[in-house]
Amino acid sequence: MAHTHYHSIIKSMIAAVMIFTAATAHAQSDIEEMKYLRLHGIEVTEGNNMYLLKSGHDKFLDMFDAIRQAKSFVHLEYFNFRNDSIASLLFDLLAQKAKEGVEVRAMYDAFGNSSNNQPISRHQHDSIAALGIKLVKFDPINFPWVNHIIPRDHRKIVVIDGQVAYTGGMNVADYYINGLEGIGPWRDMHMHIEGEAVNKLHEIFAKMWAKATGEMLVSAKYFPQHQSTGNSKIAIVDREPKVTNKSIRQLYVSMLDNARTRVRLINPYFVPTHTVRDALKRCIDRGVEVEIMLSEKSDIPLTPDASHYVGRLLQKRGAKVYMFRGGFHHTKMMIVDDKFCTVGSSNLDSRSLRCDYEVNTVIFDQKITDELISMFENDKKSSVLMDTAYWQSKSKGKRFAAWFGNLLTPFL
Repeated sequence: MAHTHYHSIIKSMIAAVMIFTAATAHAQSDIEEMKYLRLHGIEVTEGNNMYLLKSGHDKFLDMFDAIRQAKSFVHLEYFNFRNDSIASLLFDLLAQKAKEGVEVRAMYDAFGNSSNNQPISRHQHDSIAALGIKLVKFDPINFPWVNHIIPRDHRKIVVIDGQVAYTGGMNVADYYINGLEGIGPWRDMHMHIEGEAVNKLHEIFAKMWAKATGEMLVSAKYFPQHQSTGNSKIAIVDREPKVTNKSIRQLYVSMLDNARTRVRLINPYFVPTHTVRDALKRCIDRGVEVEIMLSEKSDIPLTPDASHYVGRLLQKRGAKVYMFRGGFHHTKMMIVDDKFCTVGSSNLDSRSLRCDYEVNTVIFDQKITDELISMFENDKKSSVLMDTAYWQSKSKGKRFAAWFGNLLTPFL
């Protein structure tokens, strides 16, 4: 009897140690990530105030209100402004601020403009510029220099008076509010940020503006001192071709390698490079619960099929893959261990990870992380779990397209 009691005590002690070890590892993943960022020269700013804007309606309402209150300057950097009603309203508002003496600088990517189905024409560009808005098309593609197609500026950054910044995954287009025919609602995410992280985003804009125009924005008015306004710790991870080539993919790898219990991930074009894919496999193999959400529908051909194929491979390895049916989930975010997260402009494909100018935030804020967890769990209700039956229900043509698309992953 005493022997049995002794073993019972030992088992209890072992269980307690395992629980403590798991809790410690869970608590340490965010600390390890902060160490990684600082080791790579990426500052984790403290005392920021931020909140999520989880729809186009919320983003534009919030951003337009902040622009109306601008006193000194409004700076915008986007992949594209779609020539539709929301862009029209934005440029009307910016023109009004310019009349009031507010400096307005706006930049959009030349390829991003030409690749959307309602581009800003040369005439419209000139008409907007005539309203007092300094409008710049980044890196125009002039025949025969087709090599300028790579890389492109895929960032989304807005800075107002150096006090408020917006960044995330949304460009400027009506479909962020109204959705698209045949696809349904267009789900995406943006962030409203106040605090020292604003200056970090503005440094990226200023460097890009200087590259495009030669104008240097170095005055103290563009980079004001910030007092602590909240509890968010934020790191801004910038990808600049030929300067920080590997920054975004190394970010994802470090977050995945630091994960101890669970990873939740949403990305619209999920064909990750081998380094990121291998990090996901390591997560699964060491027992981390990996949950991936992909959209059934998309706005482009082939890449979605390839992303489903990659999802299938990871599902067979042990990941849970959810196929979202509530529209097109264009959100780019990942949550690690229910402790910290990243939201940004970067897709998990070769173009974003190897070619384009991109920017992601890494957020150490339990309230924000919990809000993203709640969104993810709620979106499961509009999703179906990928399994063998789901995969077999696809036509042979679709499965072939998925397999073939995966072979082209380095080019997607």
